[in-house]
Amino acid sequence: MELRIFTEPQQGADYDTLLAVARATEELGYDAFFRSDHYLRMGGVDGLPGPTDAWITLAGLARETSRIRLGTLMTAATFRLPGVLAIQVAQVDAMSGGRIELGLGAGWFAAEHTAYGIPFPAARFPRFEEQLAVVTGLWETPPGETFTFEGTYYRLTDSPALPKPVQRRVPVIIGGTGKERTPRLAARYADEFNVPFASAEDSAAQFARVRRAAEEAGRKGDDLVYSNALVACVGRDEAEIARRAAAIGREVPELRRNGLAGSPDEVVDRIGRYLEAGSSRIYLQILDLPDLDHLELIANQVRPQLP
Repeated sequence: MELRIFTEPQQGADYDTLLAVARATEELGYDAFFRSDHYLRMGGVDGLPGPTDAWITLAGLARETSRIRLGTLMTAATFRLPGVLAIQVAQVDAMSGGRIELGLGAGWFAAEHTAYGIPFPAARFPRFEEQLAVVTGLWETPPGETFTFEGTYYRLTDSPALPKPVQRRVPVIIGGTGKERTPRLAARYADEFNVPFASAEDSAAQFARVRRAAEEAGRKGDDLVYSNALVACVGRDEAEIARRAAAIGREVPELRRNGLAGSPDEVVDRIGRYLEAGSSRIYLQILDLPDLDHLELIANQVRPQLP
C-alpha cells in the first residue's frame, strides 16, 4: 500500500507552507505530494492568505524536490483550455525530471467560478471528455506529426502537439462515484482510478464497475491503479487525536467513521479494509498543514505496518 500526501491549499496556505509540507513528504519517505485545484475556500469567510494556482505551485515544487511524484486531485477542466493544460503539464513534467501526474475532473464548485469570473457551463461532463481526448491526443502525437481534433466544444487544427512530456506517458487519474459515464471514461483514458472519501464497501463496488468497463473496452482490469483519498487524523493517544480533529473543525467520532482517524494501530486496521477492497494507494488528506509532526507520526508508526 502506497501512502501519498494530499493537501487542500484553498483552505488557507501559501507557497512556503506547501513547500515545507512537500519537503517533509520527501524526507519522510512518502511516495508523492498532491494538491487540490481550487480557488475558493470551502467553509469560512476569509481563506487567508488566498488561493495558490495548482500548476504554478507544482512548477515551483518540481524544482525544490528530487524524488517524490507531484500532481493534482483534481485539476478542473473548467479552469484551462485543454491545449494550454497539455503544454503546462508537459513543461512541469520536464521541470521535475518526469515526476508529474495529472488528475483531471469536470469541475464542480460553482462559487469559485463566480468569484473569479471563470465560466461555469452547464454541460461540463462532455467538455471534460473532450479535454481528456485533446490532452492525451496531443501528448501521444509522434514528434514531427500534427494533431487535429473536431469536437463540439474544442477544435484544434494541425497542432504541432508540442512540447512533449519527459515521461513516455504522464499518468492520468480520473475519479468519482458515477456509475456509468465515469467508469467508461476511466476505461478509455485513465492510468489510475480514485474514489474520494467513500467507505471501503462503496469503493470496492466502484472499482468493480471500472474493471468491467476496462474489460469491455479491451483492457485488463489490472491495467489501472485503484486508489482512495481519505482525511487523516492520527494521534498517539485520545488527547492528541482530539486536538488534531479540533484543529480541522471536525469531530472524532465522525472522522473515525468516515476517514483514517484514531491511533496508528486503528488506522492500519482501517487501511487494511481498503486494501481488501482493491485499493493499492491512499491519498492522505492533510488539512492542518503546519502540523508536520502528524506526517512524521504516520510515516514512523503507520506506514511500517502496511503490506
